[in-house]
Amino acid sequence: MKKLEVRFTRSPGDSIPVGTLAWDRGRTYFEYASDFLATGLNISPFRLPFEPGLFEHRDHEFGPLPGVFDDSLPDGWGLLLMDHHIRSLGLNPAGVSPLDRLAWLGTGTMGALTYHPPAGRDSGDINIFVLHELARQSQEILAGLAVDVLPQLLRAGVSPGGARPKVLVGYNPATSEIISGEGDLPEGSEHWIVKFFAREDQPDTGAVEYAYSLMARGAGIVMPPTRLFKTAEGDRFFGIRRFDRDGNRRCHVHTFGNLIHANFRIPSSDYTDLLKATSLLTRNHQEVLRAFRYMVFNVLTHNRDDHVKNFAFILDDRIAGTGSPQGGDWSLSPAYDLLFTHGPGGEHSMTVAGEGRSPTRQHMLRVAERADLSTREADAIIVEVQDAVARWPDHASAAGVGTATTEAIARFLTRLP
Repeated sequence: MKKLEVRFTRSPGDSIPVGTLAWDRGRTYFEYASDFLATGLNISPFRLPFEPGLFEHRDHEFGPLPGVFDDSLPDGWGLLLMDHHIRSLGLNPAGVSPLDRLAWLGTGTMGALTYHPPAGRDSGDINIFVLHELARQSQEILAGLAVDVLPQLLRAGVSPGGARPKVLVGYNPATSEIISGEGDLPEGSEHWIVKFFAREDQPDTGAVEYAYSLMARGAGIVMPPTRLFKTAEGDRFFGIRRFDRDGNRRCHVHTFGNLIHANFRIPSSDYTDLLKATSLLTRNHQEVLRAFRYMVFNVLTHNRDDHVKNFAFILDDRIAGTGSPQGGDWSLSPAYDLLFTHGPGGEHSMTVAGEGRSPTRQHMLRVAERADLSTREADAIIVEVQDAVARWPDHASAAGVGTATTEAIARFLTRLP
């Protein structure tokens, strides 16, 4: 039987046991530590019982782990890197258990959950990053050409989710220095994610995502700071500051898909589900309005890769600035992965009141009604977002998006009657 201690780690000097995760003959078990139950910090309110006793995970259709722990594992690009490393050790990735993968990540996870004892992954030194070189090797890996993975790319690229190649970096806005960002950072540096290109991406893909972030802010969407990281070779990589870090303090983040145990690879959810979960989890009408605004933005901007892991919630475990955990409030996370995408089969990954291909204002108002939002509130949001989307050429120009790309995207942006 494989066992791991799960810890709630705010910082290296502030880490408390959450419980014990176990793996035995293909079955997963978890038991909360009694002291952690006393904090009231329910890390996964919908699918992991917050109570004493041994819990057996039986939702095998979803996956081998409860969703909150699955959030600690990478998917897409990070999983590709992890499997590449496992094969380099002479092992078959299919024979490596989920707990072995969590142990290998150890404290190098996104969010606040860490896994102990770590499997001895080399955390490496703080090094200056050469983004162009890391991006070049990421292309080789995607093409199946790379034999050895650069240690920097393995350490900084394995943890984040998502399909596109990306790395965790420390960025100092005062000096423009970029260093490895998978661990704690020196004073002056901030935790950022820098995205490279997938094989099918165009040269101005980074600029397009940056333009979308500008358009989202204009639409009233809560966004972390974003920027383009430019290299001497002419690369323009999209970067976004991490919201699972507040300085070097770690924050607990739970994706919507893993909160409700919905497989993000299989489109099966509706925005009605997102708004309902937001209402139940946050108990805050303003957070539901934020979720509705995200939906409207995705519909009007043709962002159809809006699957259930592209929305998340953050647990605030602090009370009146004391740092003492006694329960916590959930809120919708800032927006991320906003980009022009056609989606599976040309449809939205999450339907809008059942409609995925051509959602209209009426479909959006139906979602609002089911979430107890007034027509006045919903219409006001639609107007604000539509006004920002109408300024797409301005946002694209500010981001340096090419004319041809700007015009091609404009043809798909929705103009509601």
